[in-house]
Amino acid sequence: MMIVLEALAAVTGLLSVYLVTKQNIWCWPIGLVSVAIAAVVFFDSFLYSDMILHVYFFGMNVYGWIHWSKKPVEGEVLPITTMNFAWNTFWIVVTAGGTILWGYTMSKNTNASFPYGDAFTTVGSLIAQWFMAQKKLENWVYWFVIDIVAISIYALKGLYLFSGQYFIFLVLCVVGYRDWKKAMLD
Repeated sequence: MMIVLEALAAVTGLLSVYLVTKQNIWCWPIGLVSVAIAAVVFFDSFLYSDMILHVYFFGMNVYGWIHWSKKPVEGEVLPITTMNFAWNTFWIVVTAGGTILWGYTMSKNTNASFPYGDAFTTVGSLIAQWFMAQKKLENWVYWFVIDIVAISIYALKGLYLFSGQYFIFLVLCVVGYRDWKKAMLD
């Protein structure tokens, strides 16, 4: 049964991220389906940080759907923006600190698999998802690094569909960055 849920979460997740690269608002409701199912799979796999992350993703999909629905001027889409070096540095430090704290907490208080790697993908994803909902170009760079770690963890846990999904997400990060950068220049 879990393999069917993993496959459904992977397919809807891929569709959702593809739609994000195209700035299509349907990415959010499809993402809701994906993250809800994935939370169940991660709970069953003892990847508690990922499970908690997907509960957060559920809320962020609702937020993103609402936020992207607001148009600065009727007929326009929410613009893509970037952050300066200081803000990027700040968020990298927050990610590193959060990873250490969350990883330590999970390693001491649960039977979590890969507590620090799982913590990194969780903390980094919390931040990257916020950037995505805000249409920050940098979200794609954050996701790229997160996806590399996630691919390894999921493969080691035998979650091969999720590992494959995250490999495709890695490719979509490059496509998304390129397309969003181009849209900013148009």
